[in-house]
Amino acid sequence: MRTHLVSALLALAPVVFFNTASADDDRGKPAVDFALTARLNGSTTSLGKTGVVVKIQSAAIAKDGTITARATIVDSDGIPLDRLGVATKGPVSMSFIAAYIPSGQTQYVSYTTSVASATLNSNPSQTQAANDSGGTLTTNAIGDYTYTFKTKAPATFDATATTAIGVSAQRNLAEFGTFDEWSETANDVFNFVPNGSPVKVTRSVVTTAACNQCHDPLIGHGGSRLEVELCILCHQPQTINPDTQLTQDMKVLIHKIHMGSSLPSVKAGTPYRIWHRGAWSDFSTVVFPQDVRNCTTCHASGATQADNWKTNPGAAACGSCHDDVNFATGANHVNLPQTDDNQCKNCHTSSRVQDFDASVPGAHLIPMNSTALPGLVTKVLKVDGATPGNAPTVTFSVTDKSNNPLDISKITSIRVVLGGPNTDYNTGPGAIRVSETPPATTPGSNGVYVYTMTNKIPVGASGSYTVSIEASNTVTLNPNTVQSTAATDAALPVEFYFSVDKSPVAPRRQVVSTAKCESCHVNLEFVHGGTRSSTQECVICHDPALTDGTSGQSVNLAWQIHSIHRGENLANPYVLGTTNYQDVRFPGDLRDCTACHLSGTYLVENVGAKAMVASPGGFTKTTPPISAACQGCHDDVGTASHALANTTVLGESCTACHSATEEFSVDRVHQRIF
Repeated sequence: MRTHLVSALLALAPVVFFNTASADDDRGKPAVDFALTARLNGSTTSLGKTGVVVKIQSAAIAKDGTITARATIVDSDGIPLDRLGVATKGPVSMSFIAAYIPSGQTQYVSYTTSVASATLNSNPSQTQAANDSGGTLTTNAIGDYTYTFKTKAPATFDATATTAIGVSAQRNLAEFGTFDEWSETANDVFNFVPNGSPVKVTRSVVTTAACNQCHDPLIGHGGSRLEVELCILCHQPQTINPDTQLTQDMKVLIHKIHMGSSLPSVKAGTPYRIWHRGAWSDFSTVVFPQDVRNCTTCHASGATQADNWKTNPGAAACGSCHDDVNFATGANHVNLPQTDDNQCKNCHTSSRVQDFDASVPGAHLIPMNSTALPGLVTKVLKVDGATPGNAPTVTFSVTDKSNNPLDISKITSIRVVLGGPNTDYNTGPGAIRVSETPPATTPGSNGVYVYTMTNKIPVGASGSYTVSIEASNTVTLNPNTVQSTAATDAALPVEFYFSVDKSPVAPRRQVVSTAKCESCHVNLEFVHGGTRSSTQECVICHDPALTDGTSGQSVNLAWQIHSIHRGENLANPYVLGTTNYQDVRFPGDLRDCTACHLSGTYLVENVGAKAMVASPGGFTKTTPPISAACQGCHDDVGTASHALANTTVLGESCTACHSATEEFSVDRVHQRIF
């Protein structure tokens, strides 16, 4: 069963948007020559730039239906590329598709099609949208080409309809001696009206940028599809999978994939899978890395029709997630059959009147996002008496979001957390990590409280330490109604740094940011009841000495988060309690350290940790800090042995080979070609 903790990190099976070699990706994994990887992604060499940029400059449909498109291809310096790879290195292949939006409709219909036959059963063949096959490319000049489609528009084609030409260009990099058959890829889509009128009708519901918040970058069909704008030319109602008879329409396909294990049909025992290129792509175990009701994560600003999710409800889109609803019979639809989408807007309006009403935003409201929540805001105002051997006195405030003071005896949970030293929490002679609950009798007025902790700063303490407040309250939304809903009102934790010996205050170093986590997760309030939704709060407890009480695995934050996100690519199980994180799939590219890390913090020379990490679940009882961070992902015995062999009584020698200027720097080892 796929794990849901840390929302299990959405993974998409081979057919769509998956970033490693798979059943849909016959290119194989890259054979990396690290001595040459500096040539990729921007460095100019004697062979030229390795990038490719394709742009459709113009397109036309002649009266007889002949479709033509003029496209240019250049490298990432803007130098024109010879598609044959003679005048410039790296031949470029291009594939084209032509589609149009019929009058009065909102989705594309493709002029270019192919017939797909069922291979598992005797289902009828399906005519699907596809690339054009058999057209001709004419060279206008190096880097400038005209493609004449073999497919012709019918004699009755609508010259007033918005028409799109899509292109995928892939540049073979084998001549650069780096990635064998792997290619740089570029996509472009050009919209025009054949009679020369301005384009007024477009299709733009989700942007590629929205997808790339998690997918980093979006990759489909063997790497040839990088842009949503290109995907929707094929993934529209015209395209049916012949083996399953399931639509491949984008609004249905993507909703179902992202719902995955949460689909009512999957919960009832029917997998959601697609037979594609001789293999099953099973999406039944996909877990979205945030609450699936966050429609605006994908339907984000930037798309022309970004609000379609709430302004244009319909059976196809809504039924793709709510697939236990039978619109024809009315089952699970308040017994109201709907034969078409004409009446959907009557009940499912685009504006919420009250929480959890029948409007589209109301039906998708996440309780913690309700404006009816009073809100909790905590602040540490000062810390007194914080010297070695003494108990610190913490002055803090608790208010609602309107700055009204709150009585701490009337909220569900409040804790004062003390950790130190800030160099590495809970390590060395001054080690401490404690959490205390201030009693209801804590003195205070107007929302300001003064609490003297029972735990003392250790006698051997020096430098800087941290105090934070964690608070939450359980409230009921829409009380005394059938929509009565329990919600957690959690305060964002705030860390307060202070010195125990009058030395300058040094905050705990920051390695990752909450904002980067939230690019996929939206918020971290699913962690520990919502009271620790900040990465700087996480590290107070998830220190080098912390281990899981059941499995003995390290839960030092660097080790734990690397291992969880590595998930199914781990060599060995990473188990916390009874949860095996080898079930987790990552939706992005694991080589992109900057997806989570702040600039430069992943480089071995910048690792600020000093303490040994307790790793009884690993190959050794303890692991030095740089090795611990790396072994969270690279958890095989070979890496552990390599790290151990390169650690002496003087410390780790990682920087000798893996620092930024060295041959095997982190950036080179994690080099990407896209």
